[in-house]
Amino acid sequence: MYPNKLSIRFVISKAKMNKRNLCPISCRLTLQGKRKAFSTGLFVNPSNWDSKKQIVLNGDIESKAKNGQLTQIHQKLSNTVLALQLRADEFIVDDILDKFFNKSIKKEDYVVSYFKKFLLTKSELIGKGIKMSTWKKFDYVCNDVTVFIRLKHKVKDYPLHKLSLHFLIEFEHYLKTVKNQKQVTINKAIQRFRKAILTALAEGYLDTDPFVGYTPKKVIKEVVFLSSEELEKLENLNFTQPRLQLVKDLFIFCCYTGLAYQEMFNLRKEHIIKGFDGNQWIQMKREKTSKSLSIPLLKKVKTIIQKYSHDSTEYVLPRFSNQKINSYLKEIADIVGIQKRLTHHTARKTFASTILLYNDVPMEIVSELLGRSSLKITQDYYGKVVQKRIGLEITRIEKIL
Repeated sequence: MYPNKLSIRFVISKAKMNKRNLCPISCRLTLQGKRKAFSTGLFVNPSNWDSKKQIVLNGDIESKAKNGQLTQIHQKLSNTVLALQLRADEFIVDDILDKFFNKSIKKEDYVVSYFKKFLLTKSELIGKGIKMSTWKKFDYVCNDVTVFIRLKHKVKDYPLHKLSLHFLIEFEHYLKTVKNQKQVTINKAIQRFRKAILTALAEGYLDTDPFVGYTPKKVIKEVVFLSSEELEKLENLNFTQPRLQLVKDLFIFCCYTGLAYQEMFNLRKEHIIKGFDGNQWIQMKREKTSKSLSIPLLKKVKTIIQKYSHDSTEYVLPRFSNQKINSYLKEIADIVGIQKRLTHHTARKTFASTILLYNDVPMEIVSELLGRSSLKITQDYYGKVVQKRIGLEITRIEKIL
């Protein structure tokens, strides 16, 4: 592993002779063609120094003490090298000096190489803390970083210690111009990339956060939901085609429960329980956050459940792919005359906005019913909905006055 043997030599520097005509003794290390030196703190008369034997020739007590110290330094350096070799990791001459002087040895690695190690560690937690879908999102970012380094820097990998804020800004530019990603997607990608780099920092591969000072560009995302008039119009329209009627029922069900697609898809009969108030409740965990959901069933929800209760399966509702649901919702929107882009997730937003917030349900209860991981996310997301509600109320009062 180490083709060149370590060379340990003591040398004097006549150019640095002090007023007592003594020269400093330095210890010079050479490994694999790289050389480093440090001061031993010892001084010698140049006429008494034997560079070949590496000793002070004068036989007095002081000279013998100096020779003893040089022997100790040499032995300690040899032991240091042996300890590094036993670690089975490659090392350089700087690592020898760092360990000799009891400095922490900074690990060396490359961006893509480390990211893959990070992913390997994460993969061991799939099903035990993270989901496969979450792991894949990190894997996609690793692939993007790999391609970016190859295109921008013309190398297969990039040293971790060379990472800088400029690197991250260029990566963001690449995602926007080459990958044509939207800012919200870019923010998520950089968030995942930074998580890997911060882990590298914690493990000693970096001294400081190379991306300190980076601020993600703010994205103001409009919340698309159905108004009470649009929702009523949709509810009152019955379709002759069974597939459209089924998708409409699934959509309405989620408009009054706030369930995301995955929760609706996996809703089992065992998740419908009798609550403390005697009413029926949905009790389950959110797929995304693993947070417990407790949602009371409104009358319209019970009606839809009853409609499909003849099904002998363990699931409450017929199972339909999200892709087909969104495809048929587009068709439904055209028939009903809804000008908004209708997707299954629109139902969840309608539940939060039209059903809850527009009926004066406090934000913290809305957050709880949605199974959000924090109240702040709900406030940031639906803050404009509340403002719109206030605006409508002011307009109503103005008309009265």
